[in-house]
Amino acid sequence: MSTLKAAILIVSTTASKDPSTDSSGGVLKDVFEQDGGGKWEVVDTKIVGDEVLDIQRAITGWADGEGSPNVIITTGGTGFAVSDSTPEAVTPLLYKQAPGLVHGMLAASLAVTPFALMSRPVAGVRHKTLILTLPGSPKGARENLQSVLKLLPHACLQAAGADSRSLHAGGVKKLEKDAGVSAAAGHSHDYGHSRSHGHGHSHGHSMPVRHTAPTENPKSNDPSLGPTRRNRSSPYPMLEVSEAIKLIKEHTPSPSIVKAKVDGSLVGCVLAEDVIATEHVPAYRASIVDGYAVIAPTDGSSSRGVFPVASVSHATPGEIPELKPGQITRITTGAPLPPGATSVVMVEDTVLKTMTEDGKEEKEVEILAEDVKPGENIREVGSDIDKFTIILQKGEEISAIGGELGLLASVGKAEVMVYKKPVIGVLSTGDEIVEHSQEGGLRLGEVRDTNRPTIMSAARSAGFEVIDLGIARDKSGHLEETLRDALRRVDVVITSGGVSMGELDLLKPTIERSLGGTIHFGRVSMKPGKPTTFATVPVKNNAGERVEKVIFSLPGNPVSCMVTFNLFVLPSLHYTSGMSPAGLPKIQVTLDHEFHLDPQRAEYHRAIVTVGRDGLIHAGSTGGQRSSRVGSLKSANALLCLPAGRETLSKGTKIEALLMGKLKSEFDTL
Repeated sequence: MSTLKAAILIVSTTASKDPSTDSSGGVLKDVFEQDGGGKWEVVDTKIVGDEVLDIQRAITGWADGEGSPNVIITTGGTGFAVSDSTPEAVTPLLYKQAPGLVHGMLAASLAVTPFALMSRPVAGVRHKTLILTLPGSPKGARENLQSVLKLLPHACLQAAGADSRSLHAGGVKKLEKDAGVSAAAGHSHDYGHSRSHGHGHSHGHSMPVRHTAPTENPKSNDPSLGPTRRNRSSPYPMLEVSEAIKLIKEHTPSPSIVKAKVDGSLVGCVLAEDVIATEHVPAYRASIVDGYAVIAPTDGSSSRGVFPVASVSHATPGEIPELKPGQITRITTGAPLPPGATSVVMVEDTVLKTMTEDGKEEKEVEILAEDVKPGENIREVGSDIDKFTIILQKGEEISAIGGELGLLASVGKAEVMVYKKPVIGVLSTGDEIVEHSQEGGLRLGEVRDTNRPTIMSAARSAGFEVIDLGIARDKSGHLEETLRDALRRVDVVITSGGVSMGELDLLKPTIERSLGGTIHFGRVSMKPGKPTTFATVPVKNNAGERVEKVIFSLPGNPVSCMVTFNLFVLPSLHYTSGMSPAGLPKIQVTLDHEFHLDPQRAEYHRAIVTVGRDGLIHAGSTGGQRSSRVGSLKSANALLCLPAGRETLSKGTKIEALLMGKLKSEFDTL
């Protein structure tokens, strides 16, 4: 037998920062060399922190590549500490479980210490590689590996594809002899017996250990089993649209709060707290007209008369001399009143009497107004915004019209607390998909990518930052790595294609089996868009905190893709951005012609809605509604919410619609 290859992965945040602190890696290498009978070569050793994605990336880098090792041993992260996540990282990667090896390691450790039961090992096969997780302590790691080491060559040969009939020729006794092991004392039973153990003494058997409840097992196809053993019908329950939206609201991550600058980038953000004015607006008494600041009489005498122009006040910063009785000050709109002034007389209520010798300035002006009252034509301090008042409330959205930004700027707000808007990644999947801009004709089976640019455009128009994730091929390893990379870069991943029942529809298995995600729904009773999938995947953020990120896997047909984006993805983006109400606005429309209902599924019919001359909002179909017919979206500004049923909705029926775009008017065509 040729030498078997082993790789060792040390899982330790401390050791990843200072490799000299690790002692388990050397111990395990010694076990292979000293106890492995010359059958093993340790070909690689790596150290990663207690991070699920880093653990998975190291393992898949070994197991999924050319010349993969026969066995991968991990050490560390199998306990109950908050940061211990090795079992959670490894379990989704396994195509076949190996509970017997887990049992053997636990039983061997239990013979040494009862605390062995505090470990959570897992074992199994990915592709042709056997994977075992061991404790982080050097002693525990050594004992666990020694307990199964002599059995591993046989397991590795089977996993690599050796013929089982040839391997097992000669029976169990020959296998035990070749491996250098023997049955435990008192267990000389024939392996073929079928009688029950009726004797009363214990055989030393520990209880079987299972690490998942039956209801927790992944429900998607196992790509490694091939098409003959895939599900023949979807294992996911068919949900009503309302149930699906409820699950989206329940599992969409709560909005996080960030500090944002008050500038154009704030448009579309939602305030996470009330905004309180820290100063008065205006901060000084100001004129609301062009004219003359005066001291209004308070003794009932006339305000008319000829007065000298003592000074000028423009809407520019600077000192203004105090106004004395019998004087006036020329003033412009918005300029501060001079000290002592009580009112402003409009320029229209005055006459120029004399000017300076050079003719450039006013010298005397006659006031024609008869009964000027104190406070006339003046904007008092804080009359627009009073200091310490709430100018914008938590939950208000900063619109592009500019009113909110102007209000914040007027009180000198440089930063505000808002809900962080998620970054969106858009990915197309499928070997048949090519860039829409590819020159020349298409080969048989090729399809231009319409979904990715369309989704990206829709997400950007809704005010979200979008990253183009490109096209992923129908290969589980490539798709898995693409999604892992995406989850490091974005908050929400939107994919299209690969969610139906074919053996190359890999999104659901990859999310569940490789990424350790949870699929909250995989089918919806709607037309179009039945195989729409909503999932969350656990990851660690930059602060080392475990968070959930969202994946929406939309159908590959262009119309299904865009209908489900508007119906499901948009509300989720709104929830996690703090926006309310979430999703498209709902309106009541009047049908302009008959609509036939689907007997089994609710339909979201593309339509053009228009405000008629009668004041009602009318709706008409865009034509053929086949889910692959992109033309049915052209000019559509609404989705008609048609219920399931066997009847026909007559012209004039009022139903609910979701408004996707600008409401049109019959008068626009006049």
